[in-house]
Amino acid sequence: MRTSTKKRPIFKNREEAAHLLARKLLSYRGLKPLVLAVPRGGVPMGKIISDELQGDLDVVLVHKLRAPGDPEYAIGAVSEGGTLYRPPYPQHYWIPKEYLDREIRNELHALEQRRKLYTPHRSAINAANRIVILVDDGIATGCTLLAAMGELDSQKPAKVVVAAAVAPPEAVEKLRKEADELLILTVRPDFQAIGEFFNDFSEVPDTEVIRILENHSHPKPGLSRDHAPLRGRIR
Repeated sequence: MRTSTKKRPIFKNREEAAHLLARKLLSYRGLKPLVLAVPRGGVPMGKIISDELQGDLDVVLVHKLRAPGDPEYAIGAVSEGGTLYRPPYPQHYWIPKEYLDREIRNELHALEQRRKLYTPHRSAINAANRIVILVDDGIATGCTLLAAMGELDSQKPAKVVVAAAVAPPEAVEKLRKEADELLILTVRPDFQAIGEFFNDFSEVPDTEVIRILENHSHPKPGLSRDHAPLRGRIR
């Protein structure tokens, strides 16, 4: 990882960033990794990485929990399986339990609908005993990925690698404590938004996510754990 203070676009687009990540992940080629991409921007990147590593591809569905009166501010995140992550910030303590419970219910319902939209004919691929590579185009707070890793823990993967193009130092420090391996192409203390580091940060529509997942091969139900050459969590 490299740290820089001069703000400027670093990547042409998500495709370039994905190829750079895949190059640094080549040691996993031939080990049939499970690439779990965060929709929507992480999915085109996940496809490239999965193809280059000869792995399986799926989405990991997580969403931030919105602060009362400020939907852009995250007070935590929840995964589709109900795993909750909340950062230990004192300013969050005042949030009413009724509001938080309602927000969690709303997001769980939205994630359930999104799973039906993205993979209507199958459930999520089981991560048990798999080398899992969590992919996103960039990381702002790390809340959603921490919720995703909490979800994965219950499935007992062999290893969890977090891969992204850009993140601020504070998010990197949080993720470093939980991930088995952390690969961030550039760490920026001047981070404000993910898109500022890409020349082309066009929105990825749901139709593109669906197309990628439909056209990508995936293991048959119940067979995903047989792909893993490793047993037990690797640290």
